[in-house]
Amino acid sequence: MASLSLRRFAGVNCMTFNRYLATSPATNPSKSYKLLIVGGGTGGTATANRLTRILGAGNVAVIEPSDVHYYQPLFTLVGGGIKQLDQSARPTKSVLPKSCDWIQDYAVKFDPDNNTVTTGNGTQLKYDYLVVAMGLSLRYDKVPGLVEALKSDPSVCSNYSPQYVNKTFKAIQQFKDGNAIFTFPNTPIKCAGAPQKIMYLTEEHLRKAGKRDKANIMLNTSLGVIFGVKKYADALWKVVESRGMNVNLRQNLIEVRHETKEAIFELLDSKDKETVTYKYEMLHAVPPMSPPDVLLSSPLVDATGYVDVNKNTLQHNKYQNVFGIGDCTSIPTSKTAAAVASQTAYLQKSIKSVMAGKQPDSKYDGYTSCPLVTARGKCIMAEFDFDSQPLETFPFNQAKERWSMYLMKAEGFLRVYYWMLLPGIWNGPAFIRKLLRFGMSK
Repeated sequence: MASLSLRRFAGVNCMTFNRYLATSPATNPSKSYKLLIVGGGTGGTATANRLTRILGAGNVAVIEPSDVHYYQPLFTLVGGGIKQLDQSARPTKSVLPKSCDWIQDYAVKFDPDNNTVTTGNGTQLKYDYLVVAMGLSLRYDKVPGLVEALKSDPSVCSNYSPQYVNKTFKAIQQFKDGNAIFTFPNTPIKCAGAPQKIMYLTEEHLRKAGKRDKANIMLNTSLGVIFGVKKYADALWKVVESRGMNVNLRQNLIEVRHETKEAIFELLDSKDKETVTYKYEMLHAVPPMSPPDVLLSSPLVDATGYVDVNKNTLQHNKYQNVFGIGDCTSIPTSKTAAAVASQTAYLQKSIKSVMAGKQPDSKYDGYTSCPLVTARGKCIMAEFDFDSQPLETFPFNQAKERWSMYLMKAEGFLRVYYWMLLPGIWNGPAFIRKLLRFGMSK
């Protein structure tokens, strides 16, 4: 990865601005595709690889502006000083199938009634079938003062953006004494465990550096629980209590004043929108998130702004030739790469059924996973379904901190991601789960 200079990653979304460059003659205004995929993240890339093998060259196109693809789950370990940012990155061209058209541009308009998507340079692309895989936008701008603090204050950091993730470990190393605050916003977010994983790594580092007694470590979360699945929440409370960390529930970051090192939180259960102000020595801020603006203004979304799909088949509830996958959809499960891994297999089945003139009958169960790193060498491997019930792969208690699960998180999953998930040959761990349980699915 030495050829991938980090200077290429600068910018809010780490994109180059050759917005209209394509790797094939895909900008022909009269061009149409059997399948058009909007978004070249995890879901879009895996779907492109799966369906291009079926539909053949010239029939599939992917609209994706960025020339760098990131394995974002590694960002926690980058921020914790364990991994390097370039270990998570690959050129977009290298992960997309060679026989599909890559349109390096932005989608600026969806017209599902006429089966067209318009790109930033004005090109209208027609499709027979559409997959929307646009992920979530990081809205740092929705918290007054946060963007300025991230630019100006070395003690304010965020693992969620490649632009800021390298600030995190520097902030941990430079910590002297006072409050180390970790936030969780009042919106759905990708990887809901990440806001606290970096807290555990920070606490461990400060303890080993002899600074722990000078630090008041707190997680200020908008949620009413530490984690959405009780089995893992119970285990995490024990970790928090045994290591002297504090969790403040139902508090949402609404402003940062970096000149005075103050973070202002709204008390969400307060009738009068009361606030509380904390001084910080370190602030790890998780931004509010939402689907991209182009989706919010489209007819594809539901009342909450997410692509309105059937949670089992991933088919749009109104437009039968439209499908969605991943974080931008209304699928009621945690937004993780592990969820997308399982969704890709069901999406492929649904699209093939519709193309054959049949009703899709896929039954995605909501499987998702969140490896909750609690220290170097320790990880709770949370796996669960639509009903927030554990759906564990291994025949042992995964709510226990284990070195084996940490090894999978730190070393194994990156390889699975680039070697199997993105190429479209990994359907998630359901087969392994069944095998380890002698044919039983749970």
